[in-house]
Amino acid sequence: MHLAILMTNTDESAFAQRHPRDGEKFTDLVQRVRPGWTTEVFPVKDGVFPETLEPFDGAMITGSPASVNSGAEWTARLFDLIRELHSGAFPIFGACFGHQAIAVALGGRVSPSPGGWVHGLTRNEILVRRDWMRDLPEEVNLYASHAEQVLEPPAEADILARSEGCPISGMAFGRHIYTTQHHPEMTHDFILALTEEMAGILGPDLTRQALTTLQERSDMDAFAESVAKFFEQAREES
Repeated sequence: MHLAILMTNTDESAFAQRHPRDGEKFTDLVQRVRPGWTTEVFPVKDGVFPETLEPFDGAMITGSPASVNSGAEWTARLFDLIRELHSGAFPIFGACFGHQAIAVALGGRVSPSPGGWVHGLTRNEILVRRDWMRDLPEEVNLYASHAEQVLEPPAEADILARSEGCPISGMAFGRHIYTTQHHPEMTHDFILALTEEMAGILGPDLTRQALTTLQERSDMDAFAESVAKFFEQAREES
């Protein structure tokens, strides 16, 4: 498999420079379970989009501190691309910002999370188990960091999962789009470092709560396997 990574992360801070960028994180995610797969990164947040996705077997849309409601030119262009790919049943996986961008592009609504920041380890209840999710546990642990979320899903969406404070934490559209509100690409060391970096934003209570949840690890490998199986079945369908 050869995947395009549509990199939306706008963080260029000193913290970001000290850690792997999202292109590397998402590549590592799939290569944990499919070492032979390859990727190519397109920083769409800088207006750099692939001329065509024909050479690729699928696309992954990353997370970002940017808002899908910002009105930025590159987000509008990304929405157009998502709609084009959806109409052609091209396989897409979206995480966090990617999950939200897919929702907005296809008719849903994203707004600030009613309970404020969601940060730390989340427990996700599987509501609909697609075949590529067959090896996921009944409750999937994933790291999270978001202040906005999908509050109204597109009419076509199947809601796959929910977590505390986030009733739409995963979606599917047919067999060609798979999303999560959370961050399967984040390692344990990275989410711990991010929690420390964001302590001033989160405040002492939420920081303490997040660190308590982070005494457990995410189901990174199991979720990575679901992403790999998703792309494999999507290509078989096309």
